Amino acid sequence: MAGDAVAGRTKRELRRVLVPLALAQFICSFAGSNMNVMINDMSKDLDTTVEGIQTAITIFLLVMAALMIPGGKLTDLWGRKRLFIIGLALYGVGALMSALAPNLFVLILGNSILEGVGTALLIPPVYILTTMLFTDVISRARAFGVISGMGGVGAAAGPLIGGLITTAISWRAAFVFQALVVAIIIVLSLRALQDPVPADPTKPFDTVGAVLSAAGLVVLVTGIMLADNDLLLMALFMAAGALLLLWFFLHVRAKERKGEQPLLSTRLFRNRASNLGLVTQNVQWLILLGTSFVVSAYLQVVRGYNAIETGVIFTAATAGILVSSIAAERFAKRRKQRTLIIVGFIVTLCGIALLVSMVSGSPTAWAFAPGLLLIGLGVGAMLTPSVNLVQSSFPDELQGEISGLSRSVSNLGSSLGTAVAGTILVAGLVTWSYGLAMITLAALGLVGLAAAIMLPVNLVPAKDAAST
Repeated sequence: MAGDAVAGRTKRELRRVLVPLALAQFICSFAGSNMNVMINDMSKDLDTTVEGIQTAITIFLLVMAALMIPGGKLTDLWGRKRLFIIGLALYGVGALMSALAPNLFVLILGNSILEGVGTALLIPPVYILTTMLFTDVISRARAFGVISGMGGVGAAAGPLIGGLITTAISWRAAFVFQALVVAIIIVLSLRALQDPVPADPTKPFDTVGAVLSAAGLVVLVTGIMLADNDLLLMALFMAAGALLLLWFFLHVRAKERKGEQPLLSTRLFRNRASNLGLVTQNVQWLILLGTSFVVSAYLQVVRGYNAIETGVIFTAATAGILVSSIAAERFAKRRKQRTLIIVGFIVTLCGIALLVSMVSGSPTAWAFAPGLLLIGLGVGAMLTPSVNLVQSSFPDELQGEISGLSRSVSNLGSSLGTAVAGTILVAGLVTWSYGLAMITLAALGLVGLAAAIMLPVNLVPAKDAAST
């Protein structure tokens, strides 16, 4: 049946399933970037600074990255549909709390913590259900094209939609918008979603592993955020984060040797294509969210543009992602996934080069458009094949783990993009710091390109993958 019907589901039923899943990815990605155009409004209203808003954005992305792996594992215990609904409910409560926030602390509690935890619970089921329901490479590419495309559009269109709402009403209304979309998704999900595999609450959950993995990621990225304050403290935090992650790895190995079930199976790291695909995912989101924060902050703080003007400029990136994501199925039929990822990185790097060269010599904000368009086209072209490559590398029984790991790596890239590029930018908030931040993103983009080039030329088909 290969994508036409799975476990008795018709094409129409699968399309109905895809709508709430794609909308969920859209709203979570939207939340990661829409605050970028509210920096001035929010910092004034909440009596804080640009660094304060950057911290809230980074914590939101970091909470997602830190909890995505445990969230993926919980899908086996609680069920994919149930965890999806719980995550949406937490997200909605966090959005409403953010809309009513009187200060930065409450904003961080609502947006960074509750929305972050909700996202970590709801996103793994999106990718697990898609992998299980769409069983061949082409239909899965089509489904992931819709979901990844909506994610990319959410991240790129976040500044525009957020800018429109902020200018027309208030930044607080943008969070009300998120809550309304979440309510719609819950209604659609209750009607359309069914769990293809029953939950097994008797499965053990590796609590120690969950704590170690989350703590390691949080401490590591916190160290990066301290770069412009105290270099010694930054080094200490990064070293502590690395040690915690090493402890996590040793813990996982020890549990497997005892015949127990760890948070993550080491099998996930023995697949070369998947490992390299995870690197490409991390760098893609790092570039997309890093560019969004840097350009948005620069336009508002240095150039003096308001939220709507900043958001309109980002339509170029949104258009690029939308065009290339829509073409995902056609690309999958005609080109190898490896080729699409390589080309995507090359186009994205050309876009960053344009952003640096054209903007430095032009006073008009529209000089940002060509570079943002190329970045949108490049990232949109490689989001789907990277996700498809990683998810298709493992059988159904490992989908909970690989989905959590995959989304954790992607969201870690988002938080690193905001933390690294944002830290460089806010240290000076002048033209030279903007250029340095973008050059840093380009250098990290080269790492992604190198990983893409090292991908196996002949990748294992989805049905036969990672039985290795």
